[in-house]
Amino acid sequence: MPDIAKRRRFLLFLVKPSHYDDQGYVIQWWKSALPSNSLACLFGIAQKCMEDQVLGEDVDIEIFPVDETNTRVRPDRIIRQIKDNDGFGMVGFVGVQSNQYPRVLDCARPMRAAGVPVVIGGFHVSGCLSMLPERPQSLNEALDLGISLYAGEAEGRFDEVLRDAAAGNLKPIYNYLHDLPGLEGATQPYMPPERVGRTLGMISSFDAGRGCPFLCSFCTIINVQGRKSRYRTADDIEALVRVNVANGVRYFFITDDNLARNRNWESIFDRLAALRQEGIHSRFIIQVDTACHKIPRFIEKAVAAGVKRVFIGLENIDPDNLSAAKKKQNHISDYRELLLEWRKHRCITYCGYIIGFPNDTPESLVRRIQIIQRELPLDILEFSILTPLPGSEDHAKAVAAGVDIDPDLNKFDLEHVTTDHPRMSREEWQEAYRLAWRTYYTEDHIKTVIRRAVAGGPRPDTVAYLLTWFWASFHFYNIYPLETGIIRRRYRRDRRPGLPLENPLLFYARNWGGQVVSYARILAMFAKIHLWTRRLERDPNAKNYTDEALRARDDYDHQEMYQLSESARKAGEKAKHIEERKHAHAHDAAQVESAAPVTAAE
Repeated sequence: MPDIAKRRRFLLFLVKPSHYDDQGYVIQWWKSALPSNSLACLFGIAQKCMEDQVLGEDVDIEIFPVDETNTRVRPDRIIRQIKDNDGFGMVGFVGVQSNQYPRVLDCARPMRAAGVPVVIGGFHVSGCLSMLPERPQSLNEALDLGISLYAGEAEGRFDEVLRDAAAGNLKPIYNYLHDLPGLEGATQPYMPPERVGRTLGMISSFDAGRGCPFLCSFCTIINVQGRKSRYRTADDIEALVRVNVANGVRYFFITDDNLARNRNWESIFDRLAALRQEGIHSRFIIQVDTACHKIPRFIEKAVAAGVKRVFIGLENIDPDNLSAAKKKQNHISDYRELLLEWRKHRCITYCGYIIGFPNDTPESLVRRIQIIQRELPLDILEFSILTPLPGSEDHAKAVAAGVDIDPDLNKFDLEHVTTDHPRMSREEWQEAYRLAWRTYYTEDHIKTVIRRAVAGGPRPDTVAYLLTWFWASFHFYNIYPLETGIIRRRYRRDRRPGLPLENPLLFYARNWGGQVVSYARILAMFAKIHLWTRRLERDPNAKNYTDEALRARDDYDHQEMYQLSESARKAGEKAKHIEERKHAHAHDAAQVESAAPVTAAE
């Protein structure tokens, strides 16, 4: 055994960055809404490297995981810690999205000036290297600073980076995009409980698979994680859940872009259901496609496994827009049946809706949202702006065509317009996004969604809480709801370079005074919604409530969703024809069955 006195420590800081708001302050909370799966994956991988002693038997690796959405990042303190350790350490920025990239460079500049090794990985780096023929200025700027770039996934490869950093010999680029690792038996994502405790409800995350077989042109997943899906096994998932539950973590977000296309979904759900029989009652949020209800037993087994909330990418109700984005797997005739099936099992549905397809106008947008309110039984509707994200086909084509794209990557957060639209100015498009939130989250519709919940849907109190959260996120913070949390933190000195430091008195008065006013109004709205909910729950007739959205079957001839365009009418006619054939086939089968005993007797 090496002499303990001679052991060295390698300090490894793993940072999941946030990004700047419109005033230039880092978006950060006392408790954030969602955990970072990238950070959990890298922490688990780094722990495995530590256990394997990849830097030698005389070197300990001390890991510091930091999620900037709930923890302040102080570059000066990180620099001091590593310099006090004889410069023996590294900073890795993990899971960096395009909108987070400017913040990362601002943190990395003083680190590199002090000689601290820095590596950046994530979707921006991987997406650019995957889809662009030439490196963009954003990546060249990092390389000029002496920052190393990492493209691809880290399982089985991170030890090389650690060895190079320890030797002071990091490569400029590590590119594993064409050598994606398998996930069976791979290192498990994990976050220490004290870090998980900084999220709402002690929620952690993991991926049961990566990759997606579809071709959506706005998506980066297929070009970074690949179109060939890779999966963890039921054994992997069980071990992961058990470790977390032992540390007090029972709530998980499964980050697969589409869990319904994971070939191991059934064995995973069965295993999770078996754990519930043991008394391990974990709860899950999953993401699925709009055809998942057609997979036999999928929804039933998901619910038995503990799935309580489901995110579904509807994206649009106009088939022409879906086709333009190569999202041909979405059929509007599936939407109602899908949503009713999840509702029957009392699961909350979050549905994504994209604003900015070629046919969109402010007027058409409002009309479509009002149709959704009347005709589709979903709970939460989330809006995002169609954005040419680096790593997507849309971005690659726009760059090749010389399209005018906003150079500020901080705006690539799906909340800001970054390019031109054929039927709206950029200002009109941005206002259309705001209009969408105002149109869906009205007091009248919030009441309607709660009425539907009381009449036999998901838990009304949870629905009321989520509706308040999404309403407040837009009205008071102008931030995408899943980027919000509890109690906004702003630090006067953590402002984007180039913007002035504010007067302390004005800054703190506005910050804390604004917080008090905002939370008073949010609590008032929540109290109002809570009161509506309690009144409905006490109403003996509330269970009998019904409306157009709760209709058991689609009315293809009269529902407005099927009258929006010629393609919508054709979709309705096709679905109606298929349904009529099914009924005819069922009728014929019933007649044969009823005639069978007579034939046998004869």
